Amino acid sequence: MQNKNLKVILLVAGEGKRLRPYTEDRPKCLVEVDGQSLISRQLEVLKSQGLNDFIMIGGYKSIMLEKFNTKLILNPRFFETNMVWSLFCGETELEGDLIISYGDIVYSKEILEALLKSKKDISVTIDKNWLSYWESRNEDPLDDAETLKLRNDGTISEIGLKPESLDNIEGQYMGLMKFSNKGIRQLKEVFHKIKKNKILNNKVIENLYMTDLLQELIYSGFSIHSVPISDSWVEVDTVEDLNSKTTSERLMHIKKNL
Repeated sequence: MQNKNLKVILLVAGEGKRLRPYTEDRPKCLVEVDGQSLISRQLEVLKSQGLNDFIMIGGYKSIMLEKFNTKLILNPRFFETNMVWSLFCGETELEGDLIISYGDIVYSKEILEALLKSKKDISVTIDKNWLSYWESRNEDPLDDAETLKLRNDGTISEIGLKPESLDNIEGQYMGLMKFSNKGIRQLKEVFHKIKKNKILNNKVIENLYMTDLLQELIYSGFSIHSVPISDSWVEVDTVEDLNSKTTSERLMHIKKNL
């Protein structure tokens, strides 16, 4: 496999407030489904493709992440900041080609393979079959969905806004992306522009989500390439997700096909 030099940054600082009481004694990524934690499941998939250079950016109860024997960087302000701030706590690691992934998701080997095949500077996996999954998680799928609009060339024109209808969603953002060294330079350029201004769309920089930063990259003229996927993945964000039959079935499929 040709992936040994590809770095993987795992964003695992979250408290998982919507998963309490399961997160009272552990970070969100260490919540277990059928006896195995989300992050250990994700690491299995990554390692199956020859990836082994991992950096975790932790925060809440981060001492529990030391057992993975990976480089661990702390976001000491995890309790009052969001994903973008956590990511840039590890800015010294933002060099070369790398994958960035949320810690509360697990995805199939096929999804990871599709992402690794992309040669674009910024590549983001999007679930084209998102609706059936969201309907299994929410009474109204629009409650917890975000806009995602594509151009004819497959680049993303809009991401992360509140959708008015299903027509505003051509796929769902997962929290899994790949950057070339050039793409990372673009990411840092936009981040530091926002940091200088201290605010973006009435949000202070500490409160930005990754989709806010990706949308600002688009506004700045940089291309974000979509990697459409349709295989199994899960996001565990709530107690309902954790106890869902769909979550267990999808994780079983992922494990079986490793």
